[in-house]
Amino acid sequence: MAFQSVAQMLNSAEHQSLWRAVLADDCRDRCCDEADSLGKMSRLWQAMKDSVAGYDPHRRSPSGLSGGQARKMEQAANPLCGEFLQQVMATALRVGEHNACMGRIVAAPTAGASGVLPAVLIPLQEKERLGDEAMVACLYVAAGFGQVIAARASISGAEGGCQAEIGSASAMAAAALVHARGGSAAQMAAACAMALQNVLGLVCDPVAGLVEAPCVKRNVMGAVNAMACADMALAGIEPAIPCDEVIDAMAAVGRTLPPSLRETGEGGLAATPTARKIAEQVLG
Repeated sequence: MAFQSVAQMLNSAEHQSLWRAVLADDCRDRCCDEADSLGKMSRLWQAMKDSVAGYDPHRRSPSGLSGGQARKMEQAANPLCGEFLQQVMATALRVGEHNACMGRIVAAPTAGASGVLPAVLIPLQEKERLGDEAMVACLYVAAGFGQVIAARASISGAEGGCQAEIGSASAMAAAALVHARGGSAAQMAAACAMALQNVLGLVCDPVAGLVEAPCVKRNVMGAVNAMACADMALAGIEPAIPCDEVIDAMAAVGRTLPPSLRETGEGGLAATPTARKIAEQVLG
């Protein structure tokens, strides 16, 4: 994709919807027609839904760190967050655990953050009875913002910490939600910026070097953050810092994080006594 900034993407969307601007850019970049691009994105959407439907609450990951938690969330009585947010949280856990149990997921933008977009979009589709075509359009919006983040900063935990993975996914999801609710392109950018700035500095510290703890539960945080920021943007709340500058700040923060906090499993939660015991048990 050619977009190197959110501002450039918004300019391309002046006379068409933002998702169509991203679609057109994908067609130019891959030298394909709209039918091919739409078909590929539709298959990704179906794979996301399959990763949720394919969750087995009885399965456990090889490490024993993941499995069965989504079912607990689904069965919790009187959740403080309400039934819809309960479903969002459970869906994020479903995909994270499905991934840890070697199930097929969509890395959007990474495997470790694969639960965020399905967590917000699938419950929304069910709640508001939206068609698959509408959800595919949401994925184009998410892809557009994700591409800019990847170009200007990073979507790799090893390079930029978990802010680059869960943070990017949350920002992409926030923009997609604004589109789903009929918001403007500027509001999508606002939601993306607020979601990303909320997790600046989030470190990548997987226990035993596995994408499970705390990664799976951080997908829940990313999904909830996306919803809150989408609602703020739709209410007319704007970030103090423009989206491109927030992305650049994320890149700068990522460069300053020490290697121990960038997916090496040497710092943060991974360095706690309990985490070290888990690593010894898992890795032998």
